[in-house]
Amino acid sequence: MSDPHILLSGDQLALGLPRHDMLPNYHAWETDPGTILGYGNQTPQAWEVRAAGWEQQRSNQNYQQFEVIRLHDLTPVGMTILDINPYIRTAEFVIVIAPAERGKGHAAEATRLTLDWAFHLSALRMVWLKVLEPNRAGIAAYEKAGFRPAGRLRQSAYWLGQPVDEILMDALPDEFRGPSAMATIAGD
Repeated sequence: MSDPHILLSGDQLALGLPRHDMLPNYHAWETDPGTILGYGNQTPQAWEVRAAGWEQQRSNQNYQQFEVIRLHDLTPVGMTILDINPYIRTAEFVIVIAPAERGKGHAAEATRLTLDWAFHLSALRMVWLKVLEPNRAGIAAYEKAGFRPAGRLRQSAYWLGQPVDEILMDALPDEFRGPSAMATIAGD
């Protein structure tokens, strides 16, 4: 495995550039039944589809992916994505945490670091996400990182085979309380 290229460090985690040699791990995280349930999907993505999309995603400047790295041992524990709409300077946020790393508080810190990047480096004016209503742990992590409820899409997804609402959440730079790793770098 190649060494991580760390871009932004927090307390326990860092954001780094995704690595091609980690693609099998990313695919395993994304096709884990818990991940599929959390996204409201019904089927996993085939390896060939994921592998074929790697270069396309890497060459798209508006699709910013980050590997989430645990700092004390440099182990990758997840990924975050900012799918940027360059015309209106907003982005959809997506996260996946490795199944063995869930429940350890990584989602909140990884989300906060990604918002810090979004607002202080990408100069986005809003970041939004969708989360399934039964995913209470996800909602709590997003709120801890700075997202606020913004609406709902009724009966738009499935959880354990049953229709459920998707909660829309958003975050704004003026409401981002940090702590900001970027402010630390800039000396503020």
